[in-house]
Amino acid sequence: MKINLPLTDIKHLIPQKKPFEMVSALLEFSETRVVSSLEITEENIFLKDNFFLEPGLIENMAQTVALHTGYDYFIKEEPVPIGYIGSIKKIDIFSLPKLKETIITKAEILHEFMGITMVKIEVFNIKKEKIASGEMKTVIPR
Repeated sequence: MKINLPLTDIKHLIPQKKPFEMVSALLEFSETRVVSSLEITEENIFLKDNFFLEPGLIENMAQTVALHTGYDYFIKEEPVPIGYIGSIKKIDIFSLPKLKETIITKAEILHEFMGITMVKIEVFNIKKEKIASGEMKTVIPR
């Protein structure tokens, strides 16, 4: 099963639920890449003084990877698994997005083996300026 992208009805593709959803749409998908977006709204739990905080950016990165896994399972018509951040190798945050801005998060799958996925992630503002980057491992228990 495949659905045309972009896809904004993604609640069934990630295990997180409101108020902890940190992705709004699936923009691109391939075996080794995923692109998501997030509109920063007033309801976001990581919003403080009109800025989307660092933990929110990190969670957005992790949920983008979860979105890749969830969509991959969805198109195979298998149940979407629950995964975890296994480790964060490096995170650089250059600036914080503001309320009502939309961020674009791009994740490249570097390695995937036995439920462990190593990814390189970059986050951009709407002006295509990189605002964060990092590498992390996510784990799906078997």
